[in-house]
Amino acid sequence: MNYTQKDQALTEWRRHLFRHWRAGLPLAQISAALASSVGRVYSTLRRAGGIEPVERHRNPKHLTLADREEISRGVAAGESGSAIADRLGRDRSVISRELSRNGGRAAYRALQADRRAWEQAARPKQSLLSRQGILRRAVARKLRRGWSPQQISGWLRDRNPGSQAMQISHETIYKTLFVQARGELKRELVAYLRTRRRMRRTHAAGALAGKRGQIVDAVSIRERPAEAEDRAVPGHWEGDLIYVGGNSYVATLVERRSRYVILVRLPNKQTETVVRALARRIHALPTGLIRTLTWDRGLELADHKTLTLATKVDVYFCDPSSPWQRGSNENTNGLLREYLPKGEDLSSYSQARLDRIADRLNTRPRKTLGFKTPAEVLQPMLH
Repeated sequence: MNYTQKDQALTEWRRHLFRHWRAGLPLAQISAALASSVGRVYSTLRRAGGIEPVERHRNPKHLTLADREEISRGVAAGESGSAIADRLGRDRSVISRELSRNGGRAAYRALQADRRAWEQAARPKQSLLSRQGILRRAVARKLRRGWSPQQISGWLRDRNPGSQAMQISHETIYKTLFVQARGELKRELVAYLRTRRRMRRTHAAGALAGKRGQIVDAVSIRERPAEAEDRAVPGHWEGDLIYVGGNSYVATLVERRSRYVILVRLPNKQTETVVRALARRIHALPTGLIRTLTWDRGLELADHKTLTLATKVDVYFCDPSSPWQRGSNENTNGLLREYLPKGEDLSSYSQARLDRIADRLNTRPRKTLGFKTPAEVLQPMLH
């Protein structure tokens, strides 16, 4: 097998590798499917940043392997450069440069010359962010603020509709971070990506399940007002309790229309503690801003009747093992793990610190809001 056939086999191997990678298969299954070691699969993905490289093609204007073999035969036969050029339909200077680049007539070998040309053609091209300083600085600022590449792309498009110089796709940002030279966006900026990954990967949907206790007189989400479903009317919230570490708990409240989030620090998850803390926080909100609250099946809200009596807020509960019914809240909880990783003791976190974290999320643009921020969408509701 010559090197061209080897290159073709490698290209096909990579094509299958990235097809499995996009499908979300784990490394062990990919390596088994390709009859390759896990180490080889991982190193290939790591070098590419998890992004499939664009398949290379030869420029039709350039010399081919067949052309170079013809040059080699002409040289061996003692033909002049002009004669070889005429037979190939090329300019004489093309043949002259080809020979001089590859050791002259005495050392010229078609296969070696073709391999050298192919390898030299793979020079890295300057990325968009390395060429556009203003755009580069804007992207860097937003990454440091914890924005995702998709949010940055949408925000730039919304704020600079008539400026192509300030437009960039989220995939181009990912490619710069994971693949291209990182001088234009410092290497440490990758740490600001929420996932902390060093490779780009599609997300596979997974089912969440878990045992939940029984709540007395729980009102089903199916009885929630219809206006809460389409998010057209503000004031309908979703809530949950997340455990971080030690005796650290945080109640998360998310308004369905604006995705505005409120965090409430809790010393424990006893229902009396949770109900008192939520009631205090709800009373601090503008009148009418919260009409309903949809919770999961956690027993921390077993005393929901007391909360309704104290705040006039109707409480509804999701079906068992159905966290997707509180989609906005589940998504927000995922974002919060950037700031509140599992296993970390929150005993030193004050409510003021949690408020600052909530502010970071509330001033971050969302694709589902047309790249407006939750705070911007909530503001008209306050009047």
